[in-house]
Amino acid sequence: MQTTGKITLDSLMTLEAYSKWRKAHKPEIIAHRKLRSVHLGEHINLQFESELTMRYQIQEMLRVEKIFEEEGIEQEIEAYAPLVPDGSNWKATMLLEYTDVNERKRELARLIGVEDRMFVEVEGYPRVYAIADEDLDRENDEKTSAVHFVRFELTPAMCAAVKAGAAVKLGCDHTYYPAHTQIAAETLASLAGDLK
Repeated sequence: MQTTGKITLDSLMTLEAYSKWRKAHKPEIIAHRKLRSVHLGEHINLQFESELTMRYQIQEMLRVEKIFEEEGIEQEIEAYAPLVPDGSNWKATMLLEYTDVNERKRELARLIGVEDRMFVEVEGYPRVYAIADEDLDRENDEKTSAVHFVRFELTPAMCAAVKAGAAVKLGCDHTYYPAHTQIAAETLASLAGDLK
């Protein structure tokens, strides 16, 4: 799967070509996704997206739904392309993972607003809080969603520091989910590639 800088109709594979490509390359995509996943505490998983992960997601949707008409393909691009980082930010799918149904229900009620309390902290710079769910609101007065989409917008100085090897902390300062972790070096190296 060739990354081109922008996902367009012309840059996607046909269903037939993708089917062949998928068989040979799925393990690489899974490894890339795993590399870009950061667990925060026991129940939050941030999957940092890239052009590759979103291109794969679009191709998978087209394959599963058997979409081959231009209008349907454009709709999938429209849905997922905004999650590709654009040089000054990191974008992630945030998953609140609770296997027990009752615990999940209780915690999603307690964790309203958790997506807005997520932050990254580049060594030597102030925290950058997530801009969450720009496409649609994913919570109500009773509970938050188990899935959010977050964007961390970095200054040019922060981008330069990350590319030069500065450490980065991922954290949350929600009252009911205080946690932080250092982003692993190999993950950070991948994320640095998203920055200009």
